Amino acid sequence: MSYTPPILTVDAVVFQLINDSLHVLLIKRASDPFKGMFALPGGYNAAGETTSEALARVLGKKTGITTGQMGLIEQLYTFDTVARDPRGHAVSVTYMGLCHAVSTSETANHESPDFYPINALPPLAYDHAEIISYAHQRLASKITYTNAIFALLPNKFTLSQLQTAYEAVFERELDKRNFRKKYLALGLIEETSEMYKDGAHRPARLFQFKANSLESLTRSFD
Repeated sequence: MSYTPPILTVDAVVFQLINDSLHVLLIKRASDPFKGMFALPGGYNAAGETTSEALARVLGKKTGITTGQMGLIEQLYTFDTVARDPRGHAVSVTYMGLCHAVSTSETANHESPDFYPINALPPLAYDHAEIISYAHQRLASKITYTNAIFALLPNKFTLSQLQTAYEAVFERELDKRNFRKKYLALGLIEETSEMYKDGAHRPARLFQFKANSLESLTRSFD
């Protein structure tokens, strides 16, 4: 029996908050299979490339975004269902990235990269709807036991902005008083000397994370 190796690909699930709603980065496929449908940015992993190198190349080529613009990026999961790609058995090493205030740029592929709200996604190619759902669940879990939410926020933020970020990921409202009490008790953030002024509202104190790198919490806050 001859051996036919599977195709190795990389895909990126890149989340960002836009207008207080969680969005994911998609492209519109310019060629078959699934021409004209929306999909996660992804592509082949060439020989001699690590998956992280392939990811950086594919993201830059298809969206104009670099992995350096991510506040956090990590390998999410390897999806290897045999029939997930009509061209043959394709194994996808998928990464999850979190970013803030990042913009796409049109590339030579003309695949119209843009961010779309996760609760109003268009029909997606391949198994990408399932991949996004898995990544969203993973993110919702991750922000309960790590400080990963920092990667979706500006460097300095109000407590209201922090709560809104959690609510966008959880897709549910949180009690304001209880949230602030529990979160401040974790010791992850600190006050700055700056205030945030938003229109006619009362100025609010700006906070910042003590560390802008991934850290585990001593206990879940949720």
